[in-house]
Amino acid sequence: MNVLLDECLPKKLKRELEADVVRTVPEMGWAGTKNGTLLHLVQREFNVFLTSDQNLEPQQNLLQFDVAVIVLIAATNDIEDLKQPMPAVNTALKSIRAREIRYVK
Repeated sequence: MNVLLDECLPKKLKRELEADVVRTVPEMGWAGTKNGTLLHLVQREFNVFLTSDQNLEPQQNLLQFDVAVIVLIAATNDIEDLKQPMPAVNTALKSIRAREIRYVK
C-alpha cells in the first residue's frame, strides 16, 4: 500500500501509518499543486491519498480518479489531535479500494 499525505498534514504523521510507502506532497515536489491536478498525479504512484480537507469531495469528482481517499477529521491539524484517529486509518488502509472515500474520526 502506497500512501500520500496531503501538504495540510504534518510530516510526522508518516510514522503513524502502517503502509509500504508513505510520502508527503512536498517530498514529491508537488507542493502548491491544485487538487484536481494533484489527484491526477497521485493516482499514478499511490493507492491512497490521506488529507484533512473536508471540502475535497464536494470540489472534485473523486470517482474519476483511480485512488482511494481518506479524510481525517480532527479538532485541529496538530499532530496530537491527528494521532487519535490513526488506528482507524490503519484499519481502513487494509480494506479501502480505489474510487472510495472514507471519513475517519
